[in-house]
Amino acid sequence: MSSPPLALRVRGLSVSFAMDSGSVDAVRNVDLDVPRGQLVALLGESGSGKSVTARAVMGLAGPAATVSADSLMLGDTDLGAVSPRQLRGLRGTRMSLVLQDALSALNPVLTIGDQLGELFRVHSGASKRTARANAVDLLGMVGIPAPAQRVGDYPHQFSGGMRQRILIAMAIALEPELLIADEPTTALDVTVQAQILDLLGSLRSQLDMGVLLITHDLAVVSEVADHLAVMYAGRIVEAGDADTVLGRPGHPYTEALLRSVPRLAAQGSDLFTIPGAPPNPARVPSGCPFHPRCHRVVETCATVLPPLETVAGRSVACHRAESMLALHAPLRGDAR
Repeated sequence: MSSPPLALRVRGLSVSFAMDSGSVDAVRNVDLDVPRGQLVALLGESGSGKSVTARAVMGLAGPAATVSADSLMLGDTDLGAVSPRQLRGLRGTRMSLVLQDALSALNPVLTIGDQLGELFRVHSGASKRTARANAVDLLGMVGIPAPAQRVGDYPHQFSGGMRQRILIAMAIALEPELLIADEPTTALDVTVQAQILDLLGSLRSQLDMGVLLITHDLAVVSEVADHLAVMYAGRIVEAGDADTVLGRPGHPYTEALLRSVPRLAAQGSDLFTIPGAPPNPARVPSGCPFHPRCHRVVETCATVLPPLETVAGRSVACHRAESMLALHAPLRGDAR
């Protein structure tokens, strides 16, 4: 069976920011694939470089950022070779970004119908009536009840979960091949989180769209992700099929994230926490950046940066990956 075509292919992506104290590397040599019709989760603690990676792909890293990549392909389009004007044209039409703060992302003085309809009027030249009809269809697609009545409402008249659905509707309006969702379930209750993730899961299949889901919550991705990339200190430290990575993690950081998920079987016991905090991007430790917090650290970890290598069906950057995999029993069931 042939592999699905890629919505996004990233090789050697690095992003640095000019600071008063010098250049700070926020993303370091990242490789990432997002197949069409599948959901890839980019996982890691706050400050690991996930959002910077997404914005670099979209061309939104900012004027202080220096972005370089060996290859940055949106389908068959080389994003590194297009002009800024062409890149603006690709945003919304072929790739879209869903932000986590829906209330701030929506215009409070325009109705939802006007904001959705503008996409069709500007990009497709649709009439106002056609644009409104398309907006109603979109609201229905993302599960807004009574869309024909709600299309005339303003953002403040919707709940947080409904506003997030509206942002997703805006992102998929022109049926892009790549959707990047940056922490779309933050500040939503557990039930609404599940609904949003189910929506993203159904839309990827319905529109044959690649979805890159950025999150710090392992429980969020354990059921919906096809592939998983774990990021720490600006690097991918483990990546592969979601069942493979979650079932037998090959990196101590992935293992620690799994252990941090509360389990019913451990009710009444102390929650596991990862000691310390992610490093400041301007002061990343030598060797493996995770070694000061690692429970499996050996002497080599403090001085030698482990390369990202293929081990047991996944890519992993750890000196002890093979010994970890030999010790591990499957953890996938515990993560759910």
